[in-house]
Amino acid sequence: MYTDSFIANIEANIKENWDLPSLSDYKQEPIYYRDVARRMARLHVLFETAGVKKGDKIVICGRNCASWAIVFFATITYGAVAVPLLHEFKSEAVTHLVNHSDSRLMFVGDVVWEGLNADEMPKLSAVIQMQGFELVSCNDDKFRLAYENVDKNFEMKYPDGFCKDDIVYHRDNLEELALINYTSGTTSMSKGVMLPYRSLLSNYMFACEVLPNMTAGMNIISMLPMAHMYGMQFEMIFEFIKGIHIHFLTRIPSPKLVAEAFARVKPDLIISVPLIIEKIYRSKLKPMLDKTIARVLLRTPIIDSVLKNRILTALNEAFGGRFYEIIIGGAAFNHEVESFFKKIGFAHTVGYGMTECGPIICYADWKSHKLGSCGKAVPRMEVKIDSEDEQKQVGEILVRGANVMLGYYKNEEATQNAFKDGWLRTGDLGLKDKEGNVYIKGRSKNMILGANGQNIYPEEIEDKLNSSEYVSESLVKEVNGKLVALVYLDQDWMDSHNIPFSSYKDILEEVRVQANQSLASYEQLSAIYLQEEEFEKTPKRNIKRYLYINK
Repeated sequence: MYTDSFIANIEANIKENWDLPSLSDYKQEPIYYRDVARRMARLHVLFETAGVKKGDKIVICGRNCASWAIVFFATITYGAVAVPLLHEFKSEAVTHLVNHSDSRLMFVGDVVWEGLNADEMPKLSAVIQMQGFELVSCNDDKFRLAYENVDKNFEMKYPDGFCKDDIVYHRDNLEELALINYTSGTTSMSKGVMLPYRSLLSNYMFACEVLPNMTAGMNIISMLPMAHMYGMQFEMIFEFIKGIHIHFLTRIPSPKLVAEAFARVKPDLIISVPLIIEKIYRSKLKPMLDKTIARVLLRTPIIDSVLKNRILTALNEAFGGRFYEIIIGGAAFNHEVESFFKKIGFAHTVGYGMTECGPIICYADWKSHKLGSCGKAVPRMEVKIDSEDEQKQVGEILVRGANVMLGYYKNEEATQNAFKDGWLRTGDLGLKDKEGNVYIKGRSKNMILGANGQNIYPEEIEDKLNSSEYVSESLVKEVNGKLVALVYLDQDWMDSHNIPFSSYKDILEEVRVQANQSLASYEQLSAIYLQEEEFEKTPKRNIKRYLYINK
C-alpha cells in the first residue's frame, strides 16, 4: 500500500488486477480492469487534446453505473478535480452548482440532461452523456475537434495497443484538492466540501485496516448514491482499488430489487443506511416476533436459543448469506431493531461520519461494537466532546485528523465557522465513554430547550415513535412551547390489516400514549398529527427537517 500517494494505489492495483472483473451494471456483463483502464486512457487522451488542465473541475451527475465510476477515476488520475453532483438535485440546483464550482466539463446521465439548459451554464466547454459517450453540448471548437478525433488520437498514442505498462497516472500531493462534494443541505443551502487526496487516502487506508478479509475477486453491491461520500468511498473507491467486483444497481434500491440483488450477487460486504435495514426488519421479522407464541418462546431459554439461530439464519440468507458484516451509517439507527440484532448475533455495526471527513470518523467491528454507540475514533482521527464531562455532559462532537476537509469552496465565512481551535465542529451532540465509544444524541440545530432548561433531543423521541408497528417515520418539533409529532403511518401495514382511514386518529392517539409512557416528563408529546405523504428526504434518506419545522 502506498501511504504517500492516493493515486499510486489506483495505478498499482489496476495493473495487479488486470484480468479480474471490475465493474458491472446490474445483470450486465462485467467490465474487466484492463477494459476500465483503456476507457480511462481514452478519456485522458480527450482531456489532453482538448486542453483540459490539471486542476480543472469536471462535474459528474447521473445515476450509479459503471460509466460513472470510469469517469470519476479518469478525472482524478488525470489530475483534474471531480465534482460529483447528486442526480436527485433539482435542475435549478444542478445548474447553480455547476456554475458555482467553475466546472469546465460535465458528464451527465440522460435523465438528468433532459431538465438542463447548456446556455445557463456558460463556463462549460462541453457536456457528454456518460453512458453512450455522446457529445450533447459544446461551445468550444478545440474540444469538439478533440472529441471527433479521440479514437484516432488514441491509436496514435498507443500504436501497438494499450497495455498495463502504459499506465502512468498523475502523482498527487496529499494536500492537493481531489474533489468538491456538495452537501445535501438538510438544514441550509449546499456547501462545496473541498476534500484533498489526504482524506481519500486516509479513508482508503482505514477500510484496508479494519476489513483485511476483503480481497480481490470478492463482490459488493453499490446501492447508495456515489455522489455522496459514504457510498463513493466504501461502495466504490475502496473496492475498485482492492480488486473487488462492484455491481451497480443503476436504479432506486426498492426492497424487492435489493432482495433480488442480494440473492443473485451474494455480496461479501454490505454498506447500508438504516432505512433499508429497518424496512427488511419490519416487513420480514417484526410480524412474526409480535405473535404471542413467538414472544413466549423467546423467553424460554432452550427454545429461545434454537429460535434465535433459526431467525439469524433466515436473516443472513435474506442478505445473500456470504457477507462479513453490514456497516450502517448516514442516519440514526432504530434502537429496537439494533437491540434485537444484537440479541441474535447478527453481524452488523453502526459507524459515524460526515462529508467534511470524506466521510469516516468513528467505527467498530461488529464483534466489538457497543449497543447504541457509533464506534470509536478511527485511525488518524481524534474525537472529543465539547463539554466539561465527556461521559456525562452532552456536548458538540469535535474532530480533527487526516480525514478532515480543506474547507468550503468559495465560502471562507462558512469555513471559519466550521472550526473551533483547530477542531472541526460536526454539529452533532453526543457523549463518549471511558473506552472511547461515541454515542450520538442528536443534531445541535435540532435540539429543543425545554421550559425548565432541559435539553430535548427530538431524534430520541422519534426513535420511540418509530418502534410502533403503525409508524413508518416521524418528526418531532416544538409548537407554542409544546412538543408535537408529525407521523407518517406504515401504509403497507395499515392496508394489510384493513385499517380504515377513519381509525387513523385513534391509532395516532394510541401511539402518543404509548410513547409518552417511556418518555421523561419534559419530553411528553402533547399531540400527534398525521403526515399524509412520506417526508421529503435527502439522497441518504434523512428527512429534510427544515421543510417541516416552521409549518
